[in-house]
Amino acid sequence: MNNRICILILSFLAYLPCNGQSDSIGTLNPPIPSLPKAELSSEGMSQDTIKKLIHLIRTNPPNDFRGLVVLKDGKIIVEEYFNTFWRESIEDIRSAGKGITALLLGIAIAKGLVKNIEQNVYDYFPAPKFIPPAHDEHRTIKIKHLLAMSSGLHTDDDDNSAPGNTDKWLTCDNWVNIAMGLPIIFTPGQKYVYNDVCPMLIGAIIEETSGKKLVDFARENLFAPLGIKEYYWYSAPNGRTTPMGNLYLSAIDFAKIGQLVLNKGTWQGKQIVSPAWIREIAQSQFDISKVDPFASGYGYFWFKGKKEVNNKQYEYLYASGNGGNLVIVVPSQNLVVALTSSAFGQGYGHRRSWNIFEYVLKSLNR
Repeated sequence: MNNRICILILSFLAYLPCNGQSDSIGTLNPPIPSLPKAELSSEGMSQDTIKKLIHLIRTNPPNDFRGLVVLKDGKIIVEEYFNTFWRESIEDIRSAGKGITALLLGIAIAKGLVKNIEQNVYDYFPAPKFIPPAHDEHRTIKIKHLLAMSSGLHTDDDDNSAPGNTDKWLTCDNWVNIAMGLPIIFTPGQKYVYNDVCPMLIGAIIEETSGKKLVDFARENLFAPLGIKEYYWYSAPNGRTTPMGNLYLSAIDFAKIGQLVLNKGTWQGKQIVSPAWIREIAQSQFDISKVDPFASGYGYFWFKGKKEVNNKQYEYLYASGNGGNLVIVVPSQNLVVALTSSAFGQGYGHRRSWNIFEYVLKSLNR
């Protein structure tokens, strides 16, 4: 079945009659103390709607969707895996890792490793270890500009000819020096341009101030407190972790990240990320609705969105990765939806995941 047919099927899920499967936790999905299980009906959601959704995902190719986890009121109400994946399977969530890098920066600020986001970026990369910026205008770039993808540096993920395109520096020894040498083509903070250089520099700041690889900093300060044990975060030959993506998580652990954000940074009564930082990353810095078909705004490595379903408007915050990897937080419904997929480089991956999310919203009865 070609991609167009698959997309059409998932676009019209609500109109297809089918029999579903019940979502059940078997021997491969034992109870999680921090995330109790609840029935859909007890959380005000339609079991029949979700059954139809699960059936359609299972029976419609391409077979590259991996996991769907829905948390409502801090409880697991849907946990389903597909195409040989199960709870312990980890998947590359791609650029959704940027959202986790933002959380790690908040932790670094709370620890006093980073003063604040108004600081000049290059204060953290002194000579002789790093080459000084080529021009004084580089010193106008603040940490907040990196977080909002508005550094002004000539880098653009949608422009292969840009000197800061990821392919031009990913295999190099000193990523920071390459960034320092990039020309500035607009005033920092002026506009949003999605790229990997900005999160790369945020990761480098955390590594330089903590003296640890980003993956080790994450393990100690985020993953371990959340009970995330199975993961892999790629580190390049130069020793730096890739803060712009290539983080592998299970769908259930991906959902934990969303629940942490929904809980304003707390987990089991412990403050992991400050509430003020959660509010800050969720504030739209730019309206990107004209350049992104799925988002209404961009915060600090987190996207904002809104959708009308069944005559009701839902606003949400999400981290997004290539292929349809999403963790979506809907505060008004106390809802978290995590989706993992390996449809990398395929446009249908995102469309499918957003169609699935919309179907979850359709299941809400209140």
